[in-house]
Amino acid sequence: MSRTLPPLNALRAFEAAARHESFTRAAEELGVSHSAISRHVRGLEARLGVQLFRDASRGVALTAEGGHYLQRITPAFDVIGEATEGLADTPAGRVVVNSEPVFASKIVIPLLAKFQRDLPGIELRLVGSNELADLDRYEADLAIRYAKTGYLDEPSDLVSNAPIYPFAAPGYLKDDILRPEHLTTRPLLRDRGGNIWVDWVKHAGIDVAVPDPPWRMRAALALEAAVHGAGIYLGASDGTYLDETSGRIVRVSEVGFRQGSFHLLTSGQSGRRKAVRSVRTWLLDHTRALRSAEDQPNG
Repeated sequence: MSRTLPPLNALRAFEAAARHESFTRAAEELGVSHSAISRHVRGLEARLGVQLFRDASRGVALTAEGGHYLQRITPAFDVIGEATEGLADTPAGRVVVNSEPVFASKIVIPLLAKFQRDLPGIELRLVGSNELADLDRYEADLAIRYAKTGYLDEPSDLVSNAPIYPFAAPGYLKDDILRPEHLTTRPLLRDRGGNIWVDWVKHAGIDVAVPDPPWRMRAALALEAAVHGAGIYLGASDGTYLDETSGRIVRVSEVGFRQGSFHLLTSGQSGRRKAVRSVRTWLLDHTRALRSAEDQPNG
């Protein structure tokens, strides 16, 4: 039986624009121009005889008819994706997760044994990188990224919103307490771009000119340096949890503040795959306890 279907390119343009709520981001994902997305959507609307989108403050939003249509066609895209996986060279059970190194080493890696037990049919490829992979060009299926509040444009799931505190090796400071004079006499290590010690001092109400950190290093290296007595580390308490509980490092002040949070981003292309959905759900489930355990900072 012959089927009268809209052009596949028009359906792809509509689905991507609806998912991103943006013609611009849909164009970036599909590797076409903004005008091409607009043309495909207008043609689809003319064919269907309904308006699928309306203008919104940031991009576009679906009309009631557009939302209903998206709900009906999405399963069809899922079926096509799964059928394609069955013929492609890349195993359907392989999932690539691109994560900031400190989160990968301190949170994801300690969970890998449990991951293998819970999802034995999935091959997880964990890539530690501070550079965000292009999810929509198949560089990764999922990405874990730290972003300051309000700076992340992509749709994402909150993974961790832990406060930032100062930490040091046990015995590095007298009574394991950070005092104002330590801010100018001990090396200060930090895990984000810029000198966030300045922000911490403001929250602590301490009037002191904070010197620049003596070394420039990534978060995971700065934390390890503090563990070995090289200075006082300022970082989020989620990344230090295992080192704290094992006694390798101690919190030297209860004054903390929140600057941003870790988010889980999902590829618009491969995010429909069953294996990717399973890993996404598993990661969110196993970081839920981490989120619920996060304390409220003082200061």
